[in-house]
Amino acid sequence: MRTRKTAEDRKDQIIETAIRLADAVGPDRLTTDMIAKDVGLTQPGIFRHFPKKENIWQAVAVHLSGQMSKAWGKAQETTTSPVDQLQAVIMAQLNLIQKTPALPGIIFSRELHIENKILRQAFFKIMNHFHTRLTKIIQAAIAEGQFKKDLPPEDAAFLLIGMIQSLAMRWSLSGRTIDLPATGARLLALQLEGFATPDATRQHGIKR
Repeated sequence: MRTRKTAEDRKDQIIETAIRLADAVGPDRLTTDMIAKDVGLTQPGIFRHFPKKENIWQAVAVHLSGQMSKAWGKAQETTTSPVDQLQAVIMAQLNLIQKTPALPGIIFSRELHIENKILRQAFFKIMNHFHTRLTKIIQAAIAEGQFKKDLPPEDAAFLLIGMIQSLAMRWSLSGRTIDLPATGARLLALQLEGFATPDATRQHGIKR
């Protein structure tokens, strides 16, 4: 006997399907008809849960933002050294991108952002949170003498975010043939070496 899905379960299914299909066909080409066929509903059935297509994307943003925030927090809790925390948080983001390949495409879709202001604002907010988290960790590393005193924390955080974004783009263009976490770990070590004081490089193993 088939168990009827609750409204919340159905919403979760629609959100997860939208993310998976966005990876398969591209977020800008995804239609509610595609989603409906995949989950076994009619389009009116989809709209009973999400009145407009933009509402689906907004729910996707909430879902992905929650996943990212949870991954960052869990990674940061695994260690106490600021440099180790920084490495853990960035590697958590790279692993999440590899696990959810549609993530970069959805976040940086110009078409989606033009059509859906709330979606753009939601992702801008979570990326600001990411920048703030990295900035605070970098400030702690400076205070502990692991990073150079004259290192601008906010700019350093932007450099690390830029590294993630450019690597994710290269990974996507390569047909995902690049080992994203392994490549990211090498590039991150190189970047952190530039941030570190000579003593920290020796003591904490910040090296290529």
